[in-house]
Amino acid sequence: MADIKIQNVEALGKPLGQYSHMTRVSNARETLYIAGMLAPGDDFDAQCAGAFRQIETALKSAGAGWGNVAQFTTYLVHSQDIPKFMAWRLREFPKMFPDGKYPPNTLLVIDRLVGEQYLIEVQTIAVL
Repeated sequence: MADIKIQNVEALGKPLGQYSHMTRVSNARETLYIAGMLAPGDDFDAQCAGAFRQIETALKSAGAGWGNVAQFTTYLVHSQDIPKFMAWRLREFPKMFPDGKYPPNTLLVIDRLVGEQYLIEVQTIAVL
């Protein structure tokens, strides 16, 4: 079983949200690279929740869960959605990661996603 240590680097200061600076993995027997997930929805929160549900489905299909996540990369179409994303994570991540160790997350604001209606896409790396 993989030994996953999610940690912050004191010299870098406190993270700005629900993420950590670094994940250190040893003894991994398998790495999952989950494609960017997006989901339809009438608003940002619905799309965000749907994307993370799809990630959870992919993790479960490999016998994994949130505790196996080593890193997220998040793509937003509108910088105005950053506060909504932070609020969603503040509300939902403690349920997903009850130990309070949140995986590193790179957040990018881009021109658009595969379809004009999509506001968020999340790519995931997990280890078993």
